[in-house]
Amino acid sequence: MNISATPFAARPLAWLLSLLLLVCAAPAPAVAATAAQETVLAGGCFWCLEHDLEKLPGVLDVQSGYSGGAGANPTYGQVSAGGTGHQEVVRVRFDPIRISYASLLRSYWRNIDPSDGGGQFCDRGSSYRPVIFTSGSDQQNQAQASLRSAAAELGRSVTALKVQIKPLNRFWPAEGYHQNYAELNSLKYNYYRWACGRDRRLDSVWGNRARSGAAWAFDSKP
Repeated sequence: MNISATPFAARPLAWLLSLLLLVCAAPAPAVAATAAQETVLAGGCFWCLEHDLEKLPGVLDVQSGYSGGAGANPTYGQVSAGGTGHQEVVRVRFDPIRISYASLLRSYWRNIDPSDGGGQFCDRGSSYRPVIFTSGSDQQNQAQASLRSAAAELGRSVTALKVQIKPLNRFWPAEGYHQNYAELNSLKYNYYRWACGRDRRLDSVWGNRARSGAAWAFDSKP
């Protein structure tokens, strides 16, 4: 028996088996994850808007803060005093596959009183006025479209709605004690929201669509 010939004859089969093992062991190509998107919205007390929007399916994170004014690192005291021009806002990070920007805007509209440009509910002054801060032309166009849709649903003219739409300059996070306020201070939060009349006014403005992200009343699109 020629012992030296046996390994040589087996090599092609061994190479084939090795190649198959390498192919099977190779990791599958990774599917690119959809990048999260962000929007910044002002609608009165940021405690309330944070609480209203963070529970929406597809919303990844909501952070309270300040936008729209002059100066860096504004404090709550400065903003609420009205000297900086900032509004109380929330920055919403969301998965656009699970919730579209248009759907998020519908929930925003139905959680504010769009006819009130002097504040929201019991909170008065420019720091509480409603604003949609946009990033890029696509958000700008969709925000303008949502304004027209909200006006149509309410049976009002576009000019009767006082929500400003303007480009985002900078978002400044609010102090730590403002973050997740509704969850961490539920008793105080619930009393404040009731005393401020927020939900009563929302029901008066939007009826059974208050606090809802459902399609606009005249629109069959989701």
